[in-house]
Amino acid sequence: MSENNSDKPKWYFQTWSLVVSFLCVGPFMLPLVWTNPRFSKNVKIVISIAVLFFTYLVSMLFFKSLTSINSYYQLLNTQ
Repeated sequence: MSENNSDKPKWYFQTWSLVVSFLCVGPFMLPLVWTNPRFSKNVKIVISIAVLFFTYLVSMLFFKSLTSINSYYQLLNTQ
């Protein structure tokens, strides 16, 4: 085989793969970021902070929606 294949990054280190894995599994994709040889340590830290912050925001929205749904169900049960 040619040596060009060894220069090409693995499919799981490509940017599209990281985006898809983030959309599918969220913060569980961080090991792929930290093992990616293309990213510097500073980039890995920034990506990790952004992913964790976004995960926190989505979690807070989820719990707020659960609280709202619970209050609606309690209102329906009292009627």
